[in-house]
Amino acid sequence: MSRARPRLLYVTDLAYQARGRRYCDEDVFLTARLREDFDLALCHPRDAAALMGAFDGVVVRNSGPVLTHQEAYEAFRERAVADGARVYNQLSGKADMAGKQYLLDLSAAGYPVIPTVDRLEDLHRLPETDRYVVKPKLGADSVGLRFVPADGVRDLVDGEVLVQPCVDFAYEVSFYFVDHDFQYALHAPHPDRRWQLEPYEPTADDLAFARRFIEWNGIDHGIQRVDACRAPGGELLLVELEDLNPYLSLDTLSDRERDAFVNAMKASLHRFLAASR
Repeated sequence: MSRARPRLLYVTDLAYQARGRRYCDEDVFLTARLREDFDLALCHPRDAAALMGAFDGVVVRNSGPVLTHQEAYEAFRERAVADGARVYNQLSGKADMAGKQYLLDLSAAGYPVIPTVDRLEDLHRLPETDRYVVKPKLGADSVGLRFVPADGVRDLVDGEVLVQPCVDFAYEVSFYFVDHDFQYALHAPHPDRRWQLEPYEPTADDLAFARRFIEWNGIDHGIQRVDACRAPGGELLLVELEDLNPYLSLDTLSDRERDAFVNAMKASLHRFLAASR
């Protein structure tokens, strides 16, 4: 008798409306392909804690910002840790999965990150600029992000927000990884159109930059997206390390590239479930 196929609970909010992206389309595609290898059911993030015990693994994908279901997400994490549930991405991430504190930590440690502070007494550490970016420490999907003139930023620093200089970057670029393996890169050549993405061929230095943050985060099983901007001096600076539920922009890829990504994700999930037994 053949062994039963692994059972996956795929967590997504198909109704979430994101600017410039269709989360639901991406998850419909991915779940259709994952069903080739796994028995799979979809659920809303608010239902994940109650349902996950019946599955071999839980895949958290386009579930929307945690802010929209904070209590349910915290209950899910607590239940998953207590029960030893297999959650993909692994819940050990130190980046967006845990809030924005990592931007402060990486900035203080000298990593190539947009300079970031959260205290009035540290504002002098930022480059002089006419405008600042102010974002909540627990923000996501640009919720609560503000552009503030220099003479107004001090009134907003309350310990709950991050402050960064407004960088006049040439473009944004994202690097996508499954486990520690690079898959593809996309960039937004027009700074004012973040989600109008085009293929990007990274240089060896670009990949070394991105891999540095993947290695720092230490997630062995999961999908991560390294978002960076090309600064005026030509260097890349980290904007965000998305390690919870990164949107993948799969509709931008060719059929061959999509197939390659799906195969990498399937292989990663098989390894993860096998290693967790």
